[in-house]
Amino acid sequence: MLRIAICAPSRPIVEQDAVRVIALADEFPGLDLHFHPQCFLEQGHFAGSDSARVDALAECANDPQFDAVWFARGGYGAARVAEDAIARMGREADRKTFLGYSDGGMILGGLYANKIGRQVHAPMPTDIRREGGDAAVRRTLGWLAGERGGLEPSLDQHPTVAFNLMTLAMLCGTPLMPGLAGHVVMVEEVAEYHYAIDRLFFHITAHLGAVAGLRLGRVNMVPENDAPFLHDEEAIARHWCARHAIPYLGRADVGHDIDNKIVPFGVAGGAAGK
Repeated sequence: MLRIAICAPSRPIVEQDAVRVIALADEFPGLDLHFHPQCFLEQGHFAGSDSARVDALAECANDPQFDAVWFARGGYGAARVAEDAIARMGREADRKTFLGYSDGGMILGGLYANKIGRQVHAPMPTDIRREGGDAAVRRTLGWLAGERGGLEPSLDQHPTVAFNLMTLAMLCGTPLMPGLAGHVVMVEEVAEYHYAIDRLFFHITAHLGAVAGLRLGRVNMVPENDAPFLHDEEAIARHWCARHAIPYLGRADVGHDIDNKIVPFGVAGGAAGK
């Protein structure tokens, strides 16, 4: 039996979402899900106070009864708790798998930088709210149960990471930023203007020296600017990759949507492990 703790380092979820996710997990007899009560706390934008979110994340990571920690939801907040929570993690955290995406990438990046556990870009419980979101949640549950059909199809011999573009840009230059030399870096974005995407690529490509290449995931819900920017997201990615001699490797099947695929960090070919 694989026991999975679920906490919310960023924004909260509602109990009805948890009930629906637990019902889906019943399709996978080898999985046992436990939602930490902190998932349902609300303090303005956040799932409880900073200290409550630090406590819950550290508790789930250090609890020997759990094998994995799954982030309930993204939305800004993880940056305020990641360093303090990681500093409190002990040996038990090192044997765990941590899963999430979007704002959760702040914690995944910090864990990867500190070589704590195994990190996985994967759909989260909150994806149950999307139309057709059952498929996304099942993808993560299936991967935890041993299925590999949900992996991003381009995974090869290179270690790989996947991040939301804004999240990766905020990681750059901080103690949470892992070394990514030799990695394929996948990025995706949602609800940003093309000029903002260009600005983010300007920043991240300056910090990605010696990577094996970059893949561009989906860029969804781009607002319409008051004047045409003239460059779409792929043209932007190609421009900044060329400027910094980063191989542009094409598209990746990751994004803020129900088709978001699974990317284990630092693992050639997507096999489990560090």
